[in-house]
Order: sequence, then structure tokens, then C-alpha cells
Amino acid sequence: MNIEKLYNMQRGLDEYIEKGHDLEGVDLFDQKVLALLVEIGELANETRCFKFWSKKGPSERNVILEEFVDGVHFILSLGLLTNNRAEPEKEASAETATVQFLHVMESVHAFQKTKSEDDYGLLLNRYFTLGDMLGFSSDEVERAYIAKNEVNYERQQSGY
Repeated sequence: MNIEKLYNMQRGLDEYIEKGHDLEGVDLFDQKVLALLVEIGELANETRCFKFWSKKGPSERNVILEEFVDGVHFILSLGLLTNNRAEPEKEASAETATVQFLHVMESVHAFQKTKSEDDYGLLLNRYFTLGDMLGFSSDEVERAYIAKNEVNYERQQSGY
């Protein structure tokens, strides 16, 4: 995966959105953190990994991948906003997807408090480890990110 390419694409999208909504110079950190947490929740909901009370299976793989990539958009955006960049590195995953989701959310909260490079790197690594657990290759994530990035521009142009 060419993470630098994705950071550059995200920078362009962020600038486009901020200009189009007269948000240039506005601190959007907290909004982006909350948006990321919402996207992580939506992803968990589509995997249904925590729904012990339900017999219904997960959503289709492409739906889960799109939700995963929505989170990638906000993680990259937060990295750009705080001048943190990292290359995702493999790390040991939790025993279950549910526990990995909790680790990711814990990392979001830690990064929100510190905005540090170390906490950003941990968030990025834990999120991409979750993607591995969900069966997504880095190339697949990159292709899906590029496709969703285009959709996000189209949405902005149509008054989404």
C-alpha cells in the first residue's frame, strides 16, 4: 500500500471540504475524532462481531470494506491535522474482533488526549490490524480507499 499517496489524497479532500464549507482555519479535531468513533461503530455494527444475541450474520464483505475505509479517511485526516504520519505496521491482534474494536477505540481516546506521534501510530496500527482480522489486504484497502475518495468528492459536489 502506498500510504503517502493516501495521505496526499486525503489532504486534497480535506482542503476541498474545508474550502467548500468555509471552514478554512477552523479547528475540526474534535469533530473528526467523533466522526471516526461513529465510523468505527458503524463498522462494528456491519461485522456484527459483538452481537451475541443475534443469529444474523455479518453484512456483505464489500459493505464491511467500505465502512472500514470510511475509518481510514478520518484516521488519515487526523494525522494530517496534527502533523502525524505513520506507515501501518503489523502488530499482534487481539483474540477476537470485538476486543480489537475495543483496542482501536481505546487508541482513539488516547490520541484525542495527547495528539502524540506515538498514540497516532498505535491507532493506525491497531486499525489496520483490525482490517487484517476482517480479511482485507493492504492493496484491497488502497483500492477501496481510492474508490471511496472519489465518491466523497461526488457527494460534496452534489450538496451531500
